Amino acid sequence: MNRSRVPVLLVAQELGQGGSERQLTELAKALDRERFVPHVGCLRPTGFRIEELRRCGVPVEVFPLRSFASLDVPRAGAALGRYVKRHGIGIVHSFDTPGNVLAAPAARMSGVPVVLSSQRAFRELNTALFRHLLRVTDQIADAVIVNCRALERHLVEDEKISPRRIRLCYNGIDSEIFHPGAGARPGPLVQAGIVVGVVCALRPEKDLPTLIDAFARVLPRYPGARLAIVGSGSERQPLEARARELGVAEATWLEPSTPEVVPWFSAIDVFVLPSRSEALSNSLMEAMACGCCAVASAVGGNCELVEHGETGLLFQPGSAGELAGHLEMLMRDESIRRRLAAAGRERMVREFSLAASARRMAEIYGEYLEDSLRWRSSP
Repeated sequence: MNRSRVPVLLVAQELGQGGSERQLTELAKALDRERFVPHVGCLRPTGFRIEELRRCGVPVEVFPLRSFASLDVPRAGAALGRYVKRHGIGIVHSFDTPGNVLAAPAARMSGVPVVLSSQRAFRELNTALFRHLLRVTDQIADAVIVNCRALERHLVEDEKISPRRIRLCYNGIDSEIFHPGAGARPGPLVQAGIVVGVVCALRPEKDLPTLIDAFARVLPRYPGARLAIVGSGSERQPLEARARELGVAEATWLEPSTPEVVPWFSAIDVFVLPSRSEALSNSLMEAMACGCCAVASAVGGNCELVEHGETGLLFQPGSAGELAGHLEMLMRDESIRRRLAAAGRERMVREFSLAASARRMAEIYGEYLEDSLRWRSSP
C-alpha cells in the first residue's frame, strides 16, 4: 500500500440532506489529496450529494441495500468487498448506523487494514435490534469516531466501550458559505419584525412543540414576530395542528426542507434548537456561523457549542416557560441579541472550520494506519 496516497472509502446509507451525509461529503472534498484518495459508497442511489461529489472528482459507488431483513445484505457486503479489493482501499470509515452495520464486517472480512465506524447520535434513538448490531460493530471496528464529548461519555458509560477505542472529531462548517448575509427575507417573512426559527428534520426528538408553545407565550407582547420552521418529516401535521390550537398559525411558516438553507438562516434573528436528544448539530453550527443568535436545549453537544450568556443561551429541555423567557429578553433587548450572535459567529469561524475538522480526521486516519503497519511488520 502506498503510504503517501491511501485510498479511503467513506460509507453512508444515502447522500441527501442529513447532517452525517453533509459531513461525509465535506470530508471527502477536504481530505489532503497528497495523503488520501477519497471514495464514497452509499446503500441507496439517491441524494443530490452524489452529483456534488462526482463533480469534485470523487467516485461514488452504490452497494444496493433496500432492507436489512433481506438477501440484499450479503449481496451488498460482497459488492463492497469486491470494491475495496479492486481499488486497494486502506481505510473504510462508515458515517451512520446502516453504514456501520454493513461496512464494518464487510471491510474486516475483506482484509481492509483500517476499519472505523461513527457514532453521531445517541443510541436510544435506534431500535433494540440496531442497538445490538452496533454493539457488534463496536467490536469489529478499530475505533468509533464521535463528533462531541457528550457522545464519548455516552459510549463509555452506557455502551461500555473503552475510552481508548473512541476518537473525537468535531464537525466542520464552511464559513465561506455560512456567513451573515443582508439579502431579502423570503416572501412570507418580509413584513416580520423579528424572526424566531429553526432548520431541522421534523422528528419527535427535536421537540418542536416546545418551540411553538414558547412562541405562543411571547407573541401577544410582540405581535410583529414570526416563527419559521424549515424542514420535512413525520411531525409536520402535528406541528400545524399545535400552531392552530395555540392561535399562532397565522404567525407561523412551515417550509419544506431545502438544500438552499443559507437564505433562511439569514432571515432568522433567533435560532432555537429545542431537541430532547442531540449530538453535535450541523444546523445549530451553521445558524451561528450565519449570525443568528442561538438558543438551544441543554442536552448533548448543544452545551459544547453554546456557552450560556457568552455565545448564546441554554434552557432545560421541554421547558417552554424558560425558553419563552429567553425569547422575550432577546426580543426586548437588541444589544444582547447582537452581542451573543457576534460571539457565536466568531467561535464557529475560530474553532469549527472545515479545515480543522479535516486535519483532525487525517490525524486519526494516520494514527490507525501506523498501528496497522506496525502490526503487519511485527514478527
